[in-house]
Amino acid sequence: MLLASCTIGGGGSSDGQEQQAEEKNPPAVNVKDDADSVSPIKPVEVESKGDGLDEVTMTNEEGNEVDGKMADDGKSWTNDEVLGYGRTYTIVAKDKNGETTKSSFTTLAPDYTAYGALSPAENAEVGVGQTIAVRFPYAIEDRKAAQDAVKVKTEPAVEGAWYWLSPYEMRWRPENYWEPGTKVKVNADLYGKDLGGGVYGEADNSTEFTIGDRVEAVADDNTKTMTVYNNGEVVKSMPISMGSNQWPTPNGVYIIGDKNPSMIMDSETYGLSHENGGYRLTVNYATQMSYSGIYVHAAPWSVWAQGSQNTSHGCINVTTEYAKWFQDYVKRGDIVTVKNTIGGVLDGADGLGDWNIDWETWKKGNADQN
Repeated sequence: MLLASCTIGGGGSSDGQEQQAEEKNPPAVNVKDDADSVSPIKPVEVESKGDGLDEVTMTNEEGNEVDGKMADDGKSWTNDEVLGYGRTYTIVAKDKNGETTKSSFTTLAPDYTAYGALSPAENAEVGVGQTIAVRFPYAIEDRKAAQDAVKVKTEPAVEGAWYWLSPYEMRWRPENYWEPGTKVKVNADLYGKDLGGGVYGEADNSTEFTIGDRVEAVADDNTKTMTVYNNGEVVKSMPISMGSNQWPTPNGVYIIGDKNPSMIMDSETYGLSHENGGYRLTVNYATQMSYSGIYVHAAPWSVWAQGSQNTSHGCINVTTEYAKWFQDYVKRGDIVTVKNTIGGVLDGADGLGDWNIDWETWKKGNADQN
């Protein structure tokens, strides 16, 4: 009986000590108190060391509360709202056993933040030559981090690759033209990502678009004619006048860009002064083919030459009627193939000349290959 009594008494004392020890275990926070330069995309987690969490509040330095989510079992809590750069947050967590934890931390304050502008636009229907572009305001040092942050999903699945057109812009395209009807989603999860050189992603961004009919125009200098096809069928042919021998139109594949019902064309913006044969004039129905200033546009002054000789500074001149029809018919991302000129080949880095870069070169132009 004495032994039994001692055993019972000893057990009671031990349980009391364990209970007392449990009551001194406050909730734990996965971010160290007074920490600074904490990533704003790192989830803040609070974990109960006792019977469960009673209440958790997280506020910024202005007293605004951060949304959070309690686990179903009440044992943990995590923030359910994106944190800001250079902000101070305070967490007060109370456990059901009465223990309380209070801690604060400060998120990192980047030297620079860069927004990744996406194209094409949301819900657009584009042509089979459309490439995906992500443009940054600063040169990106950690290109792999930028690539890894942007995901491209296609339906049906299509293999593609990134290519850095410049330190400020990366492009994604498949090996061959898109198939009409393909649906594409792009998610750029850039916020909080270290892009190198003190630059961090400013915000997330996304877009989705659909590939429309395969519309292709073929401008042939041998016939001085441009023929427009839709899914392989001829839609219309028109006489043209392209770049003269002094300013020949480059061969190659062009991607349709902006469409301007009217615009002022000034050769000085492309490096040709007015004194050296340049121009400044208003043109109608100008449909962009290149960043270097090549357009399909109305040229009533050269109707006499259209179909017989080249007189332009590189643009494709057509009648006003044809220029309007062309602009109304084509869409961004459609392709124009120029052939049989003496003008060499359009530079693949022009901005709308992506398809003039062969696939092997394109694949080697991404961070995974460098």
